[in-house]
Amino acid sequence: MEWMAWTTPTALFFVAIALLLAGMTTWELRSPSISRRGFLPISTTRGDRLFIGLLGSAYLHLLVVGVTGWSIWVASALSLVWLLSVMRWG
Repeated sequence: MEWMAWTTPTALFFVAIALLLAGMTTWELRSPSISRRGFLPISTTRGDRLFIGLLGSAYLHLLVVGVTGWSIWVASALSLVWLLSVMRWG
């Protein structure tokens, strides 16, 4: 694994994504989701909201770090808030 510079934030990010996907898979197998509408303009399932939340979090993270120059931890916290908001109310 020497081909990539594994920093602590990078490793935590990939571990969190892997755990999130495993948890969502287990949840979906135990309790299949139904489509619903929230603040997003389309009807979505839990998996849809996870995908939209992760994609939005990635863009938000890049925007915060690139434009404001804030810490990567601040950008990660804002991205987590966005993801949780989409999962709950999206």
